[in-house]
Amino acid sequence: MRLLLDYRPALRERTGVGEYVHQLARALAAGPDEVFLFTSSWKDRPDPQAMREVAPARVIDRRIPVRVLNAAWIRFGWPPVERIAGRRVDLVHSPNPVALPTAAASVVTVNDVGFLDHPEWAWAEMRDRYPESVGAHARAADAVVVPSRYAAGLAASRLGVPSDRIFVCPYGLPPGWTEVPRGGPAPAIPAFDVRGCILFVGTLTARKNVAGLLDAYERLMAGLPEAPPLVLAGGTRPEAAVWLRRLQSHQLAGRVRHIGYVPDAERMALYRWASMLVLPSFDEGFGLPALEAMGLGVPVVVSDRGALPEVVGEAGLLVDPARPDDIAQAMGALLADPGLARRLGEAGRQRARAYTWVRTASLVREAHAAAVVRHTERSRTGRNR
Repeated sequence: MRLLLDYRPALRERTGVGEYVHQLARALAAGPDEVFLFTSSWKDRPDPQAMREVAPARVIDRRIPVRVLNAAWIRFGWPPVERIAGRRVDLVHSPNPVALPTAAASVVTVNDVGFLDHPEWAWAEMRDRYPESVGAHARAADAVVVPSRYAAGLAASRLGVPSDRIFVCPYGLPPGWTEVPRGGPAPAIPAFDVRGCILFVGTLTARKNVAGLLDAYERLMAGLPEAPPLVLAGGTRPEAAVWLRRLQSHQLAGRVRHIGYVPDAERMALYRWASMLVLPSFDEGFGLPALEAMGLGVPVVVSDRGALPEVVGEAGLLVDPARPDDIAQAMGALLADPGLARRLGEAGRQRARAYTWVRTASLVREAHAAAVVRHTERSRTGRNR
């Protein structure tokens, strides 16, 4: 099969969807299909190291502004991606709910649909254009890939996708990730010792409940003044300004550090030295940072909402994200009971071993095969999507 995967979310800082695209591309390229990775940007070019990792996949890079291309595709459904790429393919896979225009079989990934109920959680382009188009695109796709059973339920109930067209393909971990020991070289963060820190990984957005985490950390310090520092590792959006200003307050100054986006190697080092990961999101379609932390034996405190309970199971502490006291209590429990932290860390590593990108790619290939069959049948009978 000749497969074109939209690689654009991984072109810059690889946050959740970007990491998903990169690792999926890497795993798919190791299989039998001929894989093309489509990128477009006016100024950003594919990273050479990343391209070596996804070989033998071939990159199709076009110097077209992302906003211009997205506007044409979302508003007009034109031009077909094959025309821009200069390739005929059997299937086109978009890692977002909005499909790329194509004459081939079409697959989209739906990670979550929180922007439908909470538009304030979405970045501007998604907020402006996704709500009116995402349902139609998902229903028209030949297959819809989701990372969790929770996301599958949303695709069916909120977007109206028939259940036989939804394929649950959980995220994974790179080879060897779960065998890396704790500790090792500490990441070099000027004037800040991360050893034993409480760690948050993710873009600073309202959906991630950053305000609730800061409230919880203040409560933790009130009862445990010697609590380790809190490290926020992730990029920002304009809404984060109020939280970043709060870090300079009397209560948090010198105790909380925002270190921005952290690439792969440094992120692993952060996990290996953290006392725990805290991810109190209001909604997650999967929650990759929780899986990454578990894979390295780091105990996790996560929200009891969204897909996080599905991913973490009994290998972590679940909390109500709307109750900072609950979050603080869970963090305090791990700090007060090393035995509990060790048991949860070991349980998390064991659970994480079932999640590999090789398995993800195998499940995605099943979705691709079903999509091609459906597309061929539609073409033969002349039925609409």
